[in-house]
Amino acid sequence: MQPPAPLVEPTLGFAEPTLGEIVREWGRIGCIGFGGPPAHITLFRELCVTRRAWLTEDQFERAIAATNLLPGPASTQLAIYCAWRLRGPQGALVGGLGFILPGLALILALSVLFLAGSPPAWIRGAGMGAGAAVAPVALRAGLGVAVPIWRRTIETQRLRILAYALAGAIAAATAGPWLVLVMLGCGAVELTWRGLARGGTDLHAWPLLAVVADPGGTGALVWTALKVGALAFGGGFVIVPLMQSDAVNTYHWMTHGQFLNAVALGQVTPGPITQTVAAVGYSAGGLPAGLLAALVAFAPSFSFVLFGAARFERLLLDERVTAFLAGAAPAAAGAIIGSAIPLAGALSETWQYFVLAVAALALLVLRRSVVLTLLAAGTVGAVAGLLGAPTPL
Repeated sequence: MQPPAPLVEPTLGFAEPTLGEIVREWGRIGCIGFGGPPAHITLFRELCVTRRAWLTEDQFERAIAATNLLPGPASTQLAIYCAWRLRGPQGALVGGLGFILPGLALILALSVLFLAGSPPAWIRGAGMGAGAAVAPVALRAGLGVAVPIWRRTIETQRLRILAYALAGAIAAATAGPWLVLVMLGCGAVELTWRGLARGGTDLHAWPLLAVVADPGGTGALVWTALKVGALAFGGGFVIVPLMQSDAVNTYHWMTHGQFLNAVALGQVTPGPITQTVAAVGYSAGGLPAGLLAALVAFAPSFSFVLFGAARFERLLLDERVTAFLAGAAPAAAGAIIGSAIPLAGALSETWQYFVLAVAALALLVLRRSVVLTLLAAGTVGAVAGLLGAPTPL
């Protein structure tokens, strides 16, 4: 029997881009892609639909919808998928790397500056100032995921959605190592509620074993990075609560302050926030560990596209996939919001709470840019360090 034809339409009748063009254009977006997934989607739409007409608007919208159904960094998967549509597997590889590598190189360089050795007081102050603004960034990111979910949920389902979000928030605030299980469990509950589960749940044993197991050394770093890349539902910022417990409390790769610095670095560098895992890896074992963490975190995104892109759009028709995400995505949104509690609790100096309050006003009330707010908070911290404010390592 012949396999069903993939639901992938041919691209428009314009000249296909060369691999060199994909390297150049995807690399350009990787260099200027500040602002997270909304900015990345806008840049790829302008390139692929508006300026070059390589894809139709409908094709691009379906690509966004399909990649949002996958775990992991959605904008990275969109970048890889668009390149795959244009030049196949080779395009996916060079396009994905072009999008990821500029920000990865920058965040590793900044990690050397902010996380290694004994940096001067103004560097420590800059990191502490930017770190103080991370909690309101998390709150804004979580609300940005939660509000659209709430608006598109019908009245009769809202109580369940609220329960999933509350479970994720509590897990992120109090039981970080078990957050993955909570998100998977919420997805399984929704599958069962809709009568779509087979044999109770459809979860495989390996995520459960991996969470229960407590590997050490490289194994611990690989598992942390794998959670970031393969089990993060509901938006890029959900990686923060997934990493925080492992990096700070379980394996002690970083202090609370250093973790706040790492998250801030992930926000002020271009490209996907998933690159924050490279800063965590650097703290765990230097540059080789930082590169390993990034490789493991991004490998699932490439795998999803290279081995399953031809069937991506079938995900939009799979009611079991959408039912699972109807439970897992609200839990992830709640987890992002809940992560603001331990992030704020990680602050150690009184002056940081002033920075946090001003950042919250700027981000949540005035709706200022995340990147500019973090840079301003870092500048305030640097000045505070120069003026003699406490900036402990």
